[in-house]
Amino acid sequence: MINTNPVIALIMVLLNLYWWVVIIAVIVSWLIAFNVINTYNNFVRSLLRALAALTEPVFRRIRKVVPPIGGLDLSPMVVLLVIWFIQYSLAWASSRYGF
Repeated sequence: MINTNPVIALIMVLLNLYWWVVIIAVIVSWLIAFNVINTYNNFVRSLLRALAALTEPVFRRIRKVVPPIGGLDLSPMVVLLVIWFIQYSLAWASSRYGF
């Protein structure tokens, strides 16, 4: 990964950061569902708004194609699979074609 294109390296870092945002959003949604987090706290509310602003536009598009099955929302899993596929494709193309 040392001799990679800086643009590809930046895309990989941004995809990795978004992967963590999706993971955090899923964990926070579970904590809210089990009443572990107090949603009336100002910090928690601002965190929820930030996570929703970052994830909901992407999740909404996925939910149009893959609706919740039995109350289980599969959109975060689909997003994580797409991120993995893009990262794998970029790494493959970078090593194969040298850019």
